[in-house]
Amino acid sequence: MKTMMKGSLLALGLSALAAGTALAQEATFVMTARLVGAPTYNPIKATKLNTATTLIYDRLVVQDADQSFHGQLATSWESSPDGMLWTFKLKPGVKFHNGEPFNAKTIEWWVPQFKGTENAFTVEAIDKVEVVDDLTVRFHMKNPDPNLLFNLASSFMCIPEPKSYEALGDKFGVTEAIGTGPYKMQQFTVGQQTVLVRNDDYKSASALSKNQGPAKFKKLTFREIGEESTAYLELKTGGADVLVNVPTDFLPRIQADKAVKLVTIPGNEVVYMPINTSVEPFTDVKVREATAFAVNQKEILTSLYGGNGETADTFLISSLKESQVDPKYKISYDPERSKKVFDAAGWKPGPDGIRVKDGKRLEVKLWAQNGTEFKRLAEIVQAQLKAVGMQADISIVDAGSINAQYRKKTEHQLAVRAYQWTNADIVDWFFAAKRAGYPNVSMFNDPEAEKLNDIAMNKSKTWDERVANFTKYHEYVLSQYPFAPIYQPVQSLAYGKRVVMPEKIRGIGFSSQSMIDIAPAN
Repeated sequence: MKTMMKGSLLALGLSALAAGTALAQEATFVMTARLVGAPTYNPIKATKLNTATTLIYDRLVVQDADQSFHGQLATSWESSPDGMLWTFKLKPGVKFHNGEPFNAKTIEWWVPQFKGTENAFTVEAIDKVEVVDDLTVRFHMKNPDPNLLFNLASSFMCIPEPKSYEALGDKFGVTEAIGTGPYKMQQFTVGQQTVLVRNDDYKSASALSKNQGPAKFKKLTFREIGEESTAYLELKTGGADVLVNVPTDFLPRIQADKAVKLVTIPGNEVVYMPINTSVEPFTDVKVREATAFAVNQKEILTSLYGGNGETADTFLISSLKESQVDPKYKISYDPERSKKVFDAAGWKPGPDGIRVKDGKRLEVKLWAQNGTEFKRLAEIVQAQLKAVGMQADISIVDAGSINAQYRKKTEHQLAVRAYQWTNADIVDWFFAAKRAGYPNVSMFNDPEAEKLNDIAMNKSKTWDERVANFTKYHEYVLSQYPFAPIYQPVQSLAYGKRVVMPEKIRGIGFSSQSMIDIAPAN
């Protein structure tokens, strides 16, 4: 009997050890409200991607936090003095997850795939792609594009495998997603989770990664949890190992939790309130102006975010030169100006404080996607608007379907939203007439803005010229009030005791550069 018990205990011990080893090979990430709802991992056609994307695919180049560029699938590149020719040398020996080779012909196929997509602007300046040899490719430009490297470093320019891309059609990125990245997509359920398994042959890391071989975790699961309280509890109770993009209003709670560690890096995000310029009463620029100046950014920063981050007074993150507009264009809380402009627009306070014009009350719809932070933000904005005489009724829309609802164009009037981007071309993305519906949620369609957009996007020959042109375009958009700026968060991620983070998070956000350096704690 003793022998049997001893044997059983030994078996249990070995089983527990095996289970522990298996767990050490896996990690679970939770993506919170801002990252949930990506409908596909097709980088060419997607308008929304998430953190897992750069683990499935590689890019030609990647960008560090100091805005410098580093090769990933490219080993080097050079531009002709007139900016009309770019030559890229490619990394040898790289294969896609299905065994197909990556080479210059891949790039020749890849660039034309953007035609007709919402991401076409990323390659519009490229006239044709020339295959010089198996590992050398040359871009002949229609016009100089000082923003080319930035575009190539974006997750929307991850490079998929050509044969599977064409064979799967619209199912590519949903049922299968084949790239050259450090992980292979094993399973994807839209709005719920993505399971990745390690690419054991991976050796395409950029110089930003300390680990130049395969990733250290065998399997990663990315769960999508829009409700921040639930996401935090998953981390706290061990159901998750890493909380990506921690909602700022949870920072004090996480900082006080000794079982959880926190990493904070500079922000690349702006929270804002788009104003639908195509529906009443916001077809009147005065009403838009009055609405924008009613938002109290400092109050939101203090009460909702505990002072973490910065207020926003333009549409761009403050580290970009294009955000340094003439002060007269900045939008900061000014309730007296708001009330005065409402009065000038004919909206006078009614007996209950809500403004009235021609017998109609100033009542509008304010949308927010589900998630604690967005709900609370909408409630604060609602109160601030009421203080100047606007009744805003909040509608909470599921994150997975809200973009489709925006595409209906006229269903919403105001919303609270956020974007993450580190380039001024985001002004084009959210305010160009050709993108009305989504991502141009403001339905902004203005001839002068379109003219300035064309100059900024297509006529800039140098980086400095591009900065000047985008600053002018940005200033004009600000003057028409298709949005109200609110807040610039810091980027944060929290993690539990089963993972070890790299000493330094490289890149402009949390992506593959640093993620393949994450290791099991034992």
